[in-house]
Amino acid sequence: MRFTQRGAMLTAVATTGLALAAPGMAAAASASSARGMAHRAKGCITVTATIPVGRAPEAVTADPKTNTIYTANETDNAVSVISTRTNTVTATIPGVSGPGGVAVNPKTSTIYATNELDGTVSVISGRTNIVTDTIHVGSVPRGVAVDTKAKATYVANLDSDTVSVLAACPK
Repeated sequence: MRFTQRGAMLTAVATTGLALAAPGMAAAASASSARGMAHRAKGCITVTATIPVGRAPEAVTADPKTNTIYTANETDNAVSVISTRTNTVTATIPGVSGPGGVAVNPKTSTIYATNELDGTVSVISGRTNIVTDTIHVGSVPRGVAVDTKAKATYVANLDSDTVSVLAACPK
């Protein structure tokens, strides 16, 4: 079963419909939830900057070692590189195909961008901002995560119902 934005909206509508069916209970729960949320969120998080990037940014990741942010811009077929020191785009990396996910390995300064359109993952050097390799995975790769302890990268393939495990070739 695939979770989609439409599915989330339908779930929200269904939940709202259930709340309307029991107004007394829903009002009590809503008031209680609202107080709890207002208390937790008060003054702790605020928007400090809005950074223009490419079209349809699908995912974002941070490299704390280099103070760099990467966004996967699906419509532009590119990855934006953002300096957290200046909150500006410092480079745009072309050569990706409908990127839907992006992750960084801060130990190796390697960025992984999933290419939903062709079932691949682009491997990008964080030092040069150049695509250094393209690896075939499953159909419609979307999510990607790096585990530095396991020395592996994991890619969720939406239409294949699989997870691909990427690891460096032994030397």
